[in-house]
Amino acid sequence: QVQLVESGGGLVQAGGSLRLSCEASGRTSSIQIMGWFRQAPGKERELMATITWTGANTYYRDSVKGRFTISRDNAKNTVYLQMNSLKPEDTAVYYCAGKSDYVSVYNYWGQGTQVTVSS
Repeated sequence: QVQLVESGGGLVQAGGSLRLSCEASGRTSSIQIMGWFRQAPGKERELMATITWTGANTYYRDSVKGRFTISRDNAKNTVYLQMNSLKPEDTAVYYCAGKSDYVSVYNYWGQGTQVTVSS
């Protein structure tokens, strides 16, 4: 089994920054791709960014390109999401998730961390 734990959420003003962390434990060898999702109240969950566990491939949703940066520290089994120039519409619960290269479904999920951006 794999456990993912997010941290780093909080309340910031528009234009501010936060760095989210996701620490993985357990059978981490089963994870090849890590992603960050978010879900606002009453909204559908959306994928923001992904990174490969052993390579350098990254993906960003258009709405966060140039503002968010995903990175990893393999020695710590941790993935980060640096969020800059935050906007009120970024307010949501943020989740990290993991999957292998060979499946389409993210089957490992963290508990989520709240990010609130005030205007």
